[in-house]
Amino acid sequence: MRKILLVVFLLSFFLLILFAGGAIPQEHPLEGRTVNITILGISGWLPSTLAMEMAAPDANTSFSEFAEFARDNYGYTVNFSFAELPFETLFQQARDSLANRSNDYNIIIVDSQWLGALVELEGIVNITRLIEDGIPDMGIDPQPNLSLRLFSPAVRDAYQVYPDGTDQLWALPQEGDAIVLYVNKSLLESPKERAVFEAEYGFPMPVTFEDFENLTMPVFEKMARFFTRPALGLYGTAMQHSRTYDFQTMFLYPFMFSLGGDSWNPKTREVYGVLNSDVNAHAMEWNKRMLDYEPPGAADFGIEESIDAYCGGSVFSAFQWAALGPSMLADPKVRENTLIVPPPGFVRSNGTFSRIYSIGGQPWVVNTYNNPDQMRVAVDFLSWWYLPQTQIEFARRGGNPTDARTVGDPSFEGINPWNRAYKYMLQGNRSRDFWHEPSYAEMLAVQQEGFTAYLSGRTSDPQKVLDQIACQQQKILFDSGRSTIPPPDSCMDAD
Repeated sequence: MRKILLVVFLLSFFLLILFAGGAIPQEHPLEGRTVNITILGISGWLPSTLAMEMAAPDANTSFSEFAEFARDNYGYTVNFSFAELPFETLFQQARDSLANRSNDYNIIIVDSQWLGALVELEGIVNITRLIEDGIPDMGIDPQPNLSLRLFSPAVRDAYQVYPDGTDQLWALPQEGDAIVLYVNKSLLESPKERAVFEAEYGFPMPVTFEDFENLTMPVFEKMARFFTRPALGLYGTAMQHSRTYDFQTMFLYPFMFSLGGDSWNPKTREVYGVLNSDVNAHAMEWNKRMLDYEPPGAADFGIEESIDAYCGGSVFSAFQWAALGPSMLADPKVRENTLIVPPPGFVRSNGTFSRIYSIGGQPWVVNTYNNPDQMRVAVDFLSWWYLPQTQIEFARRGGNPTDARTVGDPSFEGINPWNRAYKYMLQGNRSRDFWHEPSYAEMLAVQQEGFTAYLSGRTSDPQKVLDQIACQQQKILFDSGRSTIPPPDSCMDAD
C-alpha cells in the first residue's frame, strides 16, 4: 500500500509540474559558468541602444533584462560589452571582422542590405538550419521558437531572406522601421491657416489620420508650398538627401517605387533597362523639386539635420523614420504638437493610387565563429528577445517590434505616437527593401554619387545620370559573377 501511495504521490507531483510550467527543469550546460558576449551595434541609433540596455543590468527599471533572466533561469552569468559605429562604417568593420574569422562580435546589428555580403563570407549562422536542425557540433538543439510569426511578409523579405525569393533565413528582425510623416499640429489645425489654404486651393487641408491615408503627393506639395515662407524662416517639409551612406537613396526610392519604377529585376538580374526608365527619371525630377519647399542646405540633410529642422520649428512637416520618434519627440512641447501619419501616396499614369516607401530597420545576425559557450548564450538571448514580455517592453521604451502578436495587439497603437503610422506602413504593399547583394556597398556608392550629383545641380539630366548608374551597376554584377548579363555596348559611351 505504501508503495502504491508513493507512486500516486510522485505521479501527482509530476503532473502538477507539467501542467504548471511545462517540463521538469533541466540543468543548463552553462550553469555556474561566466560567459563574455559582445554586441556590435549602430552608434547614435536608439533601437541599437535599447537592445544593449535591455541585455545588461539596469538599476532604473523593474524589467528583468537578459543578464538577470539568464542568472535566474539558467544559472549562468553573462557579461555584456557593446561596440558601436556609425551606419557608414559599421558594415566595413563587421565584414572585415567576419572575413578574419573573428569572434570579437558575437551578435551584430546590421542593415538588411548587408545580408548577401555576410552570407558569402560564411560569417553568419543560417537561421533556417538553426530552427530546423540546431547546431549539433556545439550541442545546440533545434530552435523552433525562432520561427517567428511576423506582422507582415515585408518584414521577412527585408530582414531575413537571402537570396531574395528563397526560403533561406539568415537573420532575425531587431528593429522594424518605415518612413512616416511628422506634421506640426498647431499649423495644420489653425483655423486661420486652414481658411487661407482652402480659399487659395479650393479644398480643405487633411487633418485626421484617415485624411492623410488618402493624401496624394500633388496635394501634399501644395501644402508644402503653402507653408514655405522664407522671410519667416518657415518651410514646408524636410527629408534626407545627403550623400552619406544611403540617405538620398532611401528618400528617392519612394518616388520611384510609388510611380511604378524599380531599382532592378532580381529574377533576370538586370539593372540596365530597369533603373534607367522614364518613370524613374520623372521621379528624380519630382524629388529634386521638393527642395523648393525645404530649408536652405537641405540637399545635404541627413538624420540629425532633419531632426533639428523639425524640432526647431523651421519646417511644417518632415518625412522621417518611425524609429526616430523618440528623438523627434524628445521635447514634450514638440510631442504634444505633432501628428504622425502615413506619408503621401502617388497617382500612377494609369490612374491607380500607390504608396510604396523604403523600409528601414535592422536585423541581427549571429557570428558563425562564436565558440560553443558564446553560441549558446547568443541563442538564449535571441530566444529571450522574442518573448512577449520582452517585445512589449521594447515597444514601451520606444522600439519598433515586428512580431504579429505585439504589433497586432489592440493596445500597440497607443504605446507611442508613431505606432499607428508605423503599423500602417509596415504592410508589404506600402514598404519594401531593395537588393541584398554581396556587392551592395559598391552598388550603393555608385548610386549615391549619381543621385546626389543630380540633386545638387552638378549634372542636370536625370536620364543621363540613371544611364550611367545602370551601366556601372550592371558591370559590378557581371564582373562579380552575380549576373550573366553584361552592360550593353552603349555603356562604353557613357561618361
